[in-house]
Amino acid sequence: MTSYEPNLSRRAFGGAVGATAAAAVGLGAAAPAHAAPAAEAQHAGPQEREFRADRGRRSRRPNILFILGDDLGWADLSSYGSPHIKTPNLDRLARQGVRFTDAYSGSATCSPTRFSLYTGRYPGRTKGGLAEPIADKSAGLEPTHPTLASLLRDSGYATALIGKWHCGYLPDYSPTKSGWDEFFGNFGGALEYYSKLGLGGEYDLYEGDAEYKDLRYYTRILTERASEYVSRDHGDEPWLLNLNFTTPHWPWIADGDTEASAEVTRRIKAGDGRALWHQDGGSVEKYKQMVEDLDRSVGEVLKALGRSGQEEDTLVFFSSDNGGERFSYNWPLSGNKASLQEGGIRVPNIVRWPARLDGGQVSHVPVFTPDWTATLLELAGARANPAYPLDGVSLAGYLLRGEKAAERNLFWRVRGERALRRGDWKYYRGKTGRDQLFNLAGDLREQADKAALEPARLAELRAAWEKTDAGLLPYPG
Repeated sequence: MTSYEPNLSRRAFGGAVGATAAAAVGLGAAAPAHAAPAAEAQHAGPQEREFRADRGRRSRRPNILFILGDDLGWADLSSYGSPHIKTPNLDRLARQGVRFTDAYSGSATCSPTRFSLYTGRYPGRTKGGLAEPIADKSAGLEPTHPTLASLLRDSGYATALIGKWHCGYLPDYSPTKSGWDEFFGNFGGALEYYSKLGLGGEYDLYEGDAEYKDLRYYTRILTERASEYVSRDHGDEPWLLNLNFTTPHWPWIADGDTEASAEVTRRIKAGDGRALWHQDGGSVEKYKQMVEDLDRSVGEVLKALGRSGQEEDTLVFFSSDNGGERFSYNWPLSGNKASLQEGGIRVPNIVRWPARLDGGQVSHVPVFTPDWTATLLELAGARANPAYPLDGVSLAGYLLRGEKAAERNLFWRVRGERALRRGDWKYYRGKTGRDQLFNLAGDLREQADKAALEPARLAELRAAWEKTDAGLLPYPG
C-alpha cells in the first residue's frame, strides 16, 4: 500500500522489536486467578458471568479497532439498561466479549478525553488538554508529544483515524502530525451531518489535510470508510484504527432529516454561532434514532471485519468520549456531560478479542480512558516514552494473565469541579464548592453524602486529589 511505503524500513525493524515484546507479554508467568470484586451486577444479562482470564491462550499482536461514540451515555445501550433504545449489535459485541460496568472517560467533555486516550495521561498534563473543550485554533495536541498512534506506528503498526479528531486545527495540529498514517474526518467538536459545516461556519470534512467534498449523511460516510479500512489486506502488518463517530452528538439530525439539516445549515450560514447546538431541536425519540443508527453502523463495520478474516486477531473496543447529553438515558446516575458526577464521566466499555478473551463476561473493576492506552501499548509490544510517563495502568495482566487489577486512585479535574475515586469511595466537589463523599457500591446516584460521617476518609481522598492536581498545569486566567 503506497501510503505506508515511506515507513516500511522503520516498520520492519519496529515490528520485529514489538513482536518480541508482545511475545514476552503473552508468555509471562501466570499469577493466581483473580475473582472480580463483589458488586451489584448492574444490568447484567442472563448469560453473563464474572470476568476470569483464560491464561492458557496465546496469539499474535492484535489489530486494534477502537470505536468511540460521541456524548453517548452510560445507560444508552440495551445491555447497560436502556428500556427504549435498542442496540442489538453492541449488545452482541458485549456477549462476545467483556462488559465493564465501572468504566469512566478521562474527562467530562470531548477533547480532554481524547487527549487522555491519545497520550495515556491526564488532560492537565498538556496545554491543549486544558481547553474543555477545544473551540478555536489556539490549542491542540502538540505533534512532538508521543501518542498511542505514534508509539504503535514505531512498533510496526499501520495507523488510521476516521471521524472526529477534536484535538486542534490546521495548520498546526492534525492526526497526520501526531502518528496516524491516514486521516479521514472532521477537525472540530461538531458539524452539521449533511453540509459538514462546523461551529464557525467552516467546511469540516477532510482527507489528510485536504478538504473532501461529500454531502451525504456523515455517519454513512464514516461507516463506509471504516468498513473499507478493516477489509483491506494488511498482510502481516497489524493495524490501529481509531473510529470516532460524531453520533449521537448534536445537532439532532438523523439519517434522512434533510429539512432539519437545511434549516440548521441556513442558520449557520446566516451567522448564528449557536445553530449547531440545536437547543430548539431534538427529542427523546430523535435521540433514540441516532443511537440506534450508531448501533447499526458499528454492526456494519464489524460485519466487514468478519468478512475480512481478521476478526479472531482483532481487539475491538467500544466506548463513549464522556457521559450523556440532554436527551441521554442516564438513570440511575446523576449529572451528565461536563459534570464530574457519575452521569458525566461513567461510560460503556466493551472489549472483544476472540483470540484471547472469552465472551459473555462482565467486570466491575473501575477503569478509565488512560488505562486503555497503557493496555493497548503493552498488548502491541510498544513502550511509553519515559519523558512522558503514563497516568493510566495497563490492564493486560488482569485481562490475559489473571492478575489482580491494580488498586489506585481515579482522578478527574475540570474547571469548577474535582473528583477522585478509590475503591467504592468517591470524593466530589462541584460548583457549590462543598466537599462531598459517596460510597458508590450502595449509592450509584450520589445522593447519600457521607462527608460528615467519614471526615478522616474525606480528608484522605481530598489530600490525594490535591497531590495529583499539584503536578498538573494550572488553568489559564
